[in-house]
Amino acid sequence: MAEKQAPTIRLKDVLVGLLIAIAWCLATSYVITETWTWGYRGKYTNWRRYIPRKELVLTEEQLSLYDGTVPHKPTYIAIDGDVFDVSQGRSFYGPGAGYHHFAGRDAARAYVTGCFQTHLTHDLRGLSDDELEGVRRWKDFYGNHHKYFRVGKVLHPPINPSTPIPPPCQQAIPQKPSS
Repeated sequence: MAEKQAPTIRLKDVLVGLLIAIAWCLATSYVITETWTWGYRGKYTNWRRYIPRKELVLTEEQLSLYDGTVPHKPTYIAIDGDVFDVSQGRSFYGPGAGYHHFAGRDAARAYVTGCFQTHLTHDLRGLSDDELEGVRRWKDFYGNHHKYFRVGKVLHPPINPSTPIPPPCQQAIPQKPSS
């Protein structure tokens, strides 16, 4: 009598099964959440993050050219020297929008003081540890955002230590990054 051979699992069968499982998972995600990633919207779903590009190094004058006023140019903001492309949020950062005062400049101080008239500067002298932590959280917010991404840095001239520290803001508007 002939012996029965045990079925062998071939690599091709494993790969086909794996591809079917992945396709089923993606399709189910799209049907339920209308996204391919089960509703995840973080830095890993921003395809622009994966395009290799040379890091931009801008002066303050060069950065000011990316303030959203030219329709086919990107809109950049900077926080503590890091420059982020916020072009996908043109309705927030474009001309006449609520956050246009941040576009084309490094206004790190205003992010944590909420003083959008006199604190649109990168000068962080005199801020408390909590406020400096707030600057770091804002940088993380833009760096991990599903629409925005880091494109480079801005070079600031050194701050003259004899210049006065910006005075405390009397008309602060509270701003907190969403988690």
